[in-house]
Amino acid sequence: MAKITCITENTAARGSSFWGEHGLSFTIETEQGCVLFDTGQTAAVLLHNLALLGKSLHEIDALVLSHAHFDHTGGLPAVLTIRPDLPVYASPDIGRPRFSHQDGRYRSIGLPLASEALAHLTDLRLSAGPVEVLPGVWTTGEIGDRSEPEGRSPQHVVAQDGGWQPDPYRDDMSMVVETQDGLVVVCGCCHAGLLNTLAHVLRIFQRPLMAVLGGTHLVSAEDEALHHTVEVLQEKYGPPPLYPNHCTGDRAYVALAKAFGDKVRPCPAGTVLT
Repeated sequence: MAKITCITENTAARGSSFWGEHGLSFTIETEQGCVLFDTGQTAAVLLHNLALLGKSLHEIDALVLSHAHFDHTGGLPAVLTIRPDLPVYASPDIGRPRFSHQDGRYRSIGLPLASEALAHLTDLRLSAGPVEVLPGVWTTGEIGDRSEPEGRSPQHVVAQDGGWQPDPYRDDMSMVVETQDGLVVVCGCCHAGLLNTLAHVLRIFQRPLMAVLGGTHLVSAEDEALHHTVEVLQEKYGPPPLYPNHCTGDRAYVALAKAFGDKVRPCPAGTVLT
């Protein structure tokens, strides 16, 4: 049996002592071990919430980074200070500097460590293809086919050819947990696009979806794109139970909940799903 716990998220479970911040982190536990998926924006929130759950970084067997943005990797230096032996799985494009262009200024929003330092500090395992981190627990690898809308923010850019280009988000990936009855997809931010990510998972693993969790980056989706997303989820996927959080946005959450009722549920920090 798998247990998935939301450690860090924009919100915290009502009435609880969990802390919320703009960021995301999950643990994925099976009988074979425990994977930490992203580290949230700060070590303070990550470690506080882990302690409330009775968890320790010393129980983690591997770390997976969904992409380079600071709200998913900000706790990384502290994690590696405590666990320098931890294998870290990520895209080969994880170390590319990333920026946000706002008010005429370019602000770094990528890794808190240079990729060279990250490779020196830890057992860094980079792959563009799916990787089995623990038995039955996989990364999706790079989402290559992006025929559906991506989860883009217009201010996200990278330096290229002496200028600035929209971030291609080639480092974006999610996780897949194989269960007896099907697949659970745990998303980081879905910059590659929620529908592209789900199609990629079905194409590779060829099993039904049992649940989808995490950031879907529908926060900037226009009404037409939201309507299309709802239609495809209904026609192609059923849909399975959805636990959208982080970068989904209130408007998108309401649209999903109106369409699918109690199949859509919140996933604040402190949420435990088995």
